[in-house]
Amino acid sequence: MDYVAALLPPVVMAVAFTCLIVTMIKSQGGANKSKEDAAVDAALARAESPGQKPTAHGA
Repeated sequence: MDYVAALLPPVVMAVAFTCLIVTMIKSQGGANKSKEDAAVDAALARAESPGQKPTAHGA
């Protein structure tokens, strides 16, 4: 029975990981794809845009 206890956690994790990947693939696209893409593009543009330069505080 030790082999069952040794193999059960990796098998459970492999099944859970497979379910996660399948869910991620199935959720791609759909009616909200353009809205999600626009949100990501806006976030990337904000992250890449040059912001205010940091200033030194104090003396």
